Amino acid sequence: MESERSFMAAARSPSPEEMASYREGARRRHDAAARALAAREERAWQLARQAAAELRRRFGVNRVAVFGSLIHPGSFTLWSDVDIAAWGLHPDDTFRAIGVAMDTDAEIAVNLVDVGACRASLREVIEAEGIDV
Repeated sequence: MESERSFMAAARSPSPEEMASYREGARRRHDAAARALAAREERAWQLARQAAAELRRRFGVNRVAVFGSLIHPGSFTLWSDVDIAAWGLHPDDTFRAIGVAMDTDAEIAVNLVDVGACRASLREVIEAEGIDV
């Protein structure tokens, strides 16, 4: 019982100054996290454009589009990858092209879908929502 009283005596509400300091620290952490996410999202778009250029150069694809979380505001996170789709990829080049996309960056994964070889339902989503790069 005595230990409960001493614990309760030690526990107190933070002062207004302590709360203000806590709130400021929380705001700074939140702002830093938002900046980091915005930078990662911008980097993801750069990687999508970079991968598209490489696919055009090496494999002659005629169209590349971004789909998935990157195109939906608020959906891209610190753990998201980049999803791209390519049109005009020769079937013999599909696996090499997937490897080229995967090698685009070590930190943010870039995943390639060959539109000529994917399920019709996925192709419909990509064609409806994809953003050309």
